[in-house]
Amino acid sequence: MTPIHYFRCFVGIVWREGLRFVHQQERFLSAMVRPLVWLFIFAAGFRSVLGVSIIPPYETYITYEVYIAPGLMAMIQLFNGMQSSLSMVYDREMGSMRTLLVSPLPRWFLLVCKLLAGVAVSVIQVYAFLVIAWFWDIQPPLVGLLTVLPALILSGLMLGALGMFLSSAIKQLENFAGIMNFVIFPMFFASSALYPLWKMKESSLLLYNICWANPFTHAVELIRFAFYGQINWLSLAYVAVATVVFLGLAIYGYDPGRGLITRKAGA
Repeated sequence: MTPIHYFRCFVGIVWREGLRFVHQQERFLSAMVRPLVWLFIFAAGFRSVLGVSIIPPYETYITYEVYIAPGLMAMIQLFNGMQSSLSMVYDREMGSMRTLLVSPLPRWFLLVCKLLAGVAVSVIQVYAFLVIAWFWDIQPPLVGLLTVLPALILSGLMLGALGMFLSSAIKQLENFAGIMNFVIFPMFFASSALYPLWKMKESSLLLYNICWANPFTHAVELIRFAFYGQINWLSLAYVAVATVVFLGLAIYGYDPGRGLITRKAGA
């Protein structure tokens, strides 16, 4: 296999994912409605409770809407990662995934291409959300729109790899829909997306430890710091390691000789 074959495969997978996103307009609308509801209703209701928050190292007061914006950006990526993995379960049932995975190209390369295609879609959705949120005074420094891009790519890879691993362990489409809710909501609520970690530590040390160990928390913090041109090195390392672990588990899960699919078929 030559590099041109790898390139054509990558372009084909990304193009297919892009066409699927364009034709499934309700997917884009649902991706926008979810965070906007949280932003305009939830934030308005809790503004009187939390007021303003200080996020180190900025030493500036910000509104609650501005605080939760990075968490909502990460939520878009979390849902997109799960939806992309849901499509993999569907493709596997329909047989198109099997056709893809039996190609002469390495299986890990095919899965990485699928993952990158999903990340590209999630990044587009996040920036579309930022355009709408701009009219509600969520206006980060213009340089933040650029510095947040690497954080979005890395967090998208981690959350997409997590969804891909889950899809390798699920045999039927109906089961994966339930697993999505079981994973998404605990990860979202047990994180710093809605409340600062220091505030959780004041109320419950156990809850603080759970939130700190949650990979989604570090994805949110990575995006939040990058939003203002900062780097949270701890979250960066955590997300990078989690990405490698989840992707490795996904590649193992889709291995026909050793993975979870073969075990379920033979069970």
